[in-house]
Amino acid sequence: MNSHIGFHDLKKKDSSKVDLLQSLPNAETKLKLFQADIYNPHDFEQAIQGCRCVFHVATPLLHYSQSSQFKNTSEAAVVGVKSIAESCIRSQTVKKLIYTASVVAASPLKEDGSGFKDSVNEDSWTPIDLSFAHSNDMLTLLIISSLFYCGYVSSKTLAEKEALSYNDKVNGETLEVVTLPCAAIGGDTLLPYLSGSQEMILAPLTRNKESSTNLNFIHALLGAVPLVHIHDVCEAHIFCMEKPLMVGRFLCSCGCLSSRQLADYWRKNYLEFELIEGFEEQGKNIEWDPKKLVQEGFQYKYDLKQVLDDTLNCRRRLDV
Repeated sequence: MNSHIGFHDLKKKDSSKVDLLQSLPNAETKLKLFQADIYNPHDFEQAIQGCRCVFHVATPLLHYSQSSQFKNTSEAAVVGVKSIAESCIRSQTVKKLIYTASVVAASPLKEDGSGFKDSVNEDSWTPIDLSFAHSNDMLTLLIISSLFYCGYVSSKTLAEKEALSYNDKVNGETLEVVTLPCAAIGGDTLLPYLSGSQEMILAPLTRNKESSTNLNFIHALLGAVPLVHIHDVCEAHIFCMEKPLMVGRFLCSCGCLSSRQLADYWRKNYLEFELIEGFEEQGKNIEWDPKKLVQEGFQYKYDLKQVLDDTLNCRRRLDV
């Protein structure tokens, strides 16, 4: 299998990003960089040619209407998925497309926003046109105060549905599509800084206002804070690639905590930190049932405690 990565900053000679990729083991022989832009998905055609499996990981986050042909990030994300899927089919070599999705697309919120359903599984989808008439005050306040949250949730939900639709369009014979809605990812990183999800997990310790808002938003949207270790996420992608005839949607999470339970864990196990207040919300008694991936034979190697401890150890190592 070829190892290709599309990377639009290559043309800018951005050594801070390119050097990291080129320093990976065996990069000299197994890594090829391509110039590409997520807002111009046809750029990825060349990178896809000759591959047997394609990982669609990137997603548009910030939208600049003046410099984009799309009206918003949702439209850009859906068009991007469609274009990449069509490129996979045209290549005649790609057998499987794996889309890195987000658990924000699997909210148990009821369609009218009046409360939560009893469980979360692969059939759970976040309602896009959510009425705020009966929504809880926290979720309403957080969403109204930030168009970013609305755009991100909508784009990840609609893009994932578009990806899965190709299993029906080609009957799984030409292209197998797998989506992995990943929980908040903790653990270590190769980057010289913490990811947004790592910062969110550490929000009760760091007292960072933006990260605290993100944590409250996830809890309000999902009824809990699902977590997973970065190493398990990587292994899950490889597992889906290697297992034949595996198609569909598979939640990727080793478990979940309420924001109160998360704060309590830091409070009880790391006494040297002065925790920020405001994470006192209880869980919603929602059953998280992401067993489909495990039923296929995947095994998580990291539990919730390891996710949390490794995330904090990463912060200490980076000294941030």
